[in-house]
Order: sequence, then structure tokens, then C-alpha cells
Amino acid sequence: MLKNYFVLLSAAGLLLLTSCSGKLGALSADNFTVTPNPLETQAGKVPATINGTFPEKYMKKKAVVTVTPELRYADGQVAKGQSATFQGEKVQGNDQTILYKVGGRYNIKSSFDYLDCNKADMYLSFVARVGSKPAYIPAVKVANGIIATSELYKNTLKSAQAAIAPDAFQRINAKKQEAAIKFLIQQATLRQSELKNNSVQEFVRLLEQINNDREGLKLNDVEVSAYASPDGGYDLNDKLALQRQKNTQQYVEQQLKKAKLSDATVDAKYTAEDWDGFQELVKASNIQDKDVILRVLSMYKDPQEREQQIKNISAAFRELADGILPQLRRSRMIINYETVGRSDDQIKDQMKADPTKLNVEELLYAATLTDNVNAKEDIYKTTTEIYPNDARAYNNIASMEYAAGNLEAAKKYIEQAQKASANLPEAAANLGLIALQNGDIQAAENYIAKATGANGLAEVLGNLNLAKGNYAQAEQDFKDVYSNSAALAQILNKNYASAAVTLKYVKNPDATTDYLKAILAARMGNTSDAAQALRAAISKDSSYSKYAANDLELKSVAK
Repeated sequence: MLKNYFVLLSAAGLLLLTSCSGKLGALSADNFTVTPNPLETQAGKVPATINGTFPEKYMKKKAVVTVTPELRYADGQVAKGQSATFQGEKVQGNDQTILYKVGGRYNIKSSFDYLDCNKADMYLSFVARVGSKPAYIPAVKVANGIIATSELYKNTLKSAQAAIAPDAFQRINAKKQEAAIKFLIQQATLRQSELKNNSVQEFVRLLEQINNDREGLKLNDVEVSAYASPDGGYDLNDKLALQRQKNTQQYVEQQLKKAKLSDATVDAKYTAEDWDGFQELVKASNIQDKDVILRVLSMYKDPQEREQQIKNISAAFRELADGILPQLRRSRMIINYETVGRSDDQIKDQMKADPTKLNVEELLYAATLTDNVNAKEDIYKTTTEIYPNDARAYNNIASMEYAAGNLEAAKKYIEQAQKASANLPEAAANLGLIALQNGDIQAAENYIAKATGANGLAEVLGNLNLAKGNYAQAEQDFKDVYSNSAALAQILNKNYASAAVTLKYVKNPDATTDYLKAILAARMGNTSDAAQALRAAISKDSSYSKYAANDLELKSVAK
């Protein structure tokens, strides 16, 4: 009796709903196609294009239907997309009109927030009315699951290489030192007053120093260049410049012999008329008619014609004769030599004995001579104690903290680096990486914009573009980089051959490396290899077991 009562009550309710509602009826999944299907993440979003069809004689002439795409996650979360409204042909409105007899097609582009769960389905929900009466249309499931491989950048970031501020240590540095000797007009004699000038005395002292420090200094050769000023006849100037060369070369050879460096090469030459030097000195001067003189030099190539035209400018020529020409009656002596710094072993020994005797470049370089993480960090910390105003060591400790997953510690060291130097580009790059780890892509972009010129900037930019969904640009940024992030960019670009090479040469492979190998093998149809790689990933990080269970990339593997 009670059962019959409920049946009658249900029938009455249905009758009431039918009498109060318009009639539209259910839509089928066959009325919709979704691209892509399965859905796929990109830069924290799940974009989708829905192509729908209202069948013939479905859209009542006074009907209004609002369609809302929804992404329904397995954990109960729901992300809603942009709604679209459609109307029957007798409705006065601005929405797309669907004709009753022929039906109609429509297109909806939508983008959902990805809510960190790779198990979700897309539904279309409907709100409808016919005239003033509500109409019920059941929700329709139109896409199954999400491929969330791009979101693995959050995992690959953990092994990204933070920017290391480089040392400027060079064991061998090429250097040169120049001395000049001036001559009186139409003379080639080396005057004692010139041989005692500061530049010549420094020249002599350097030769002695090279002889006394054969380990730290190495002489390559000595150049001698002699000149005559471009006034007077060419033949006279040619002989004069040659004699100045010979006299200067003889003096250099004497000094080399005294310094016990007589086996050194002396490269000697002369210039009869130094028009190039003349032009440079005129350009740098404030003499009268300077522009006229320079114009003459450009107009006349013949030396005699040049000289005559310049002499015609009588007032200017007197200034030239007094201020410019005497400087061109000269010879130059150039020592080409190298400074030779400590060897790697010497730096290591000095580090153990007394690191305060090392300069900052040697200390920073010393850290590159060991692969031991603790030893490297100790060297950087020692550097901050000896050279507290150099920002690089603080930054490099921060990069090590980043590698260890200690983001707060990394930030503190970067703050110390920025106190020492507010413009260290590597510090800005590393703040960008930390912001990416924290999911703040906009902040990361702002930091990295200030990192121009940073060592390792291309790899940091690659991680930024990977997070932003710019996979082609990311792959380009990662050129010659063998990392999890680089491999992920190649997989997302379907460059599977390159991804395989990258994953093979990752320096310190981890669980994420193996998981990417599993995805790559699955995409290429190598199920057994995918299963083996997945097992390796799970053995290193058990959280990949649960993740793989819902990963559509591995649906044929993770069973």
C-alpha cells in the first residue's frame, strides 16, 4: 500500500514538472566533438574547442539554451569554462539563432584552470527555457581525461641548473707595454733625455722583471716601429725613419741582452711619412682650420700635394709645425708578454695552506676544481669571509641550496648577494627560478627580465618558456643542455629522437628522468621499455605510482 502511494506521488511530480516545463529533450555525446580529446594541459590551463550540433527540430522557436563547459575532477573539484547562449528563431535577442527545421552548428572555445589532478572529464551542462517555462537538459560527457604531461615542468624544475656567477680567472693573460722615444727634426739620434723618460724606464724594468720571474711572466716578442713626420721630401723621410728604426732596434737588443733575454724576437719596421698618425692627432686637437685640414687629407692622396695644400693654410701650418708634427717624429717599443698564474695544483695547495693568499678569482675558480658538493660550498663560504663585498660567492651558495631543494635558504643567500651587488644578473635569474618553483610565472618573468647577460641564462629562459607553454622556444633555449626540462620540451614538441638523446645524457638522472623515459617510450609504442622505465621511476620516488595510475600517457603500461 505504501509502495503504491510513492509510485502515485512520483507520477504526480513528473506530471507537474512536465506541465511546468518546456519540451527540448536530451542531447547525446554524438552531438559534440572536442579538440583535443583527451584534453591536454598548456601553461596551467586546459584549452578546448567544442564543436556542437543542435539536431533538426530540436531548438524550439521560443527556446533559449545556455551551454557551459565544465571540467569535473575525480576529487570533486569543478572548473567552469566560458558559457555560450543560443536562441530559437522567434526569440528577440543577440545570441546565435538556431533554426527549428534545420538545426545548427556552433563552436565554443574554452579554457579551464588546471587543478593539479590528471583525472578529469569534460561535461557540458545546460540551462534552458522555452518561452517563460524552464526546460531540463541533462549534462553530457563530451571528453575523457586530461594529458597533463606539460605540468611535469614543476618536477623538472627541481633539477634545473641555477645560474652560477662565473670567475674571471685566467691562468695565462696576454699583455703588452709600450714606450715611446721622440726625435728632433731631421735627426735619428737617441737622446739621453728621452731614454730617461718614464715610459722607457718602465720598459727596461719590465724586461728585468720578466727575467727575474720566469714562472710568472713570459716574453713573447718586442715590436719596434719608427716614424717620420709627413713634412719635407719623401726620400729624406724614408732614410730618416729607417735610421730611427735601426737605432731604436739596436737599443732594444742591448736592453734584452742586459736582461738576459737576448733570444727574444725583435720585430722592427718603419713608416716614412706618418699620415695616419697625423690625421688622428689633428682630429683630437683644437687647432684653427682643423676641418679644412681633414678635408684636404680626404681629397688629396698624393703626399706632396697634401703637404703643399696644408702649407697653403699658413696660420694652421704654424700650429701644426709647433704642436702636431713634433709628436710624429718618434719610435715605439712594445713588449708583448704573458702573465702566468697559479696552476690548478698550486691553487689547491694554497687553499689548504692559507686561502687568504688567493685573490677572489682564484678562490671562485678553486670551487670549480672539485665535484664534492660540501667542499665546493666550503670554498664559497670561505670566499664570502675573505671577500664579503663580492656578490658571486653568495649567489653560488644560493644555487647549491636551490639544487638541494632549500628554496628559503637560497633566497637568503641571494639577498646577501644583492646587498653586495644589486646588479648581479645571476641573482635575478635564480630568483626567477625560485618564483617558477613557487608557481608565480609573472614574478619569474619580471626577475628574469633583469638577468640580461647572466651565465646560464638560456637554460633559465628555457624553464620559463616551458612553464609558459612556449615549447618550441623552450627547446631552442635548451640547445646543448641535457636536462629533464630540455627533454620535456622536446617531448612536448614531438621531437622524440632528440628527447631520447637528451635523457640518455642527463648528468644526474632521477625519478623524473625515468618517468620521462616511460612517457617517451609509450609515445613511441615501446610498451616494455615504458614499463621498465616506470618501475625505475617508482623505485626512486613512490609518488609516481599514484600519478601514473591516472596518467593517460601510460594507460597501456600502468595497470
